[in-house]
Amino acid sequence: MHELSIALSVVERAEEAAREHGAASVESVRLRIGELAGVVADALRFSFELVAEGTLLAGAGLVIDEVPARARCTACDAEFPVGSPPRLSCPRCEGWATELLTGRELELMDVTLPEGGSCPGPGTARHAAREGECCA
Repeated sequence: MHELSIALSVVERAEEAAREHGAASVESVRLRIGELAGVVADALRFSFELVAEGTLLAGAGLVIDEVPARARCTACDAEFPVGSPPRLSCPRCEGWATELLTGRELELMDVTLPEGGSCPGPGTARHAAREGECCA
């Protein structure tokens, strides 16, 4: 069950962010998970609760934003939902030259600290964009 190792990584990263801000706890963590990422959300929630016990994240909420899988046909430029199980042929022209646009995400989006503090997860693009105003 790789959800347990994902939960462990999320807790470690969120604890790093909390410590950087001097927070004694974490209120919630928000993740983006793509439809094709191979992550079972319920298993991840269960694993998160187990791993968070006894850490700064004990009792913290886990918010999961699910990202639907979408693809684009490189022949006719049509965008379409991939679905599950995935269908990668273009519904418009039946071509197989497609590129996956979304659906494989597994991102730590932000960590909410007490008193309304929020920190984009360390190592995320949002964190790098906010360098200097947060987590410096």
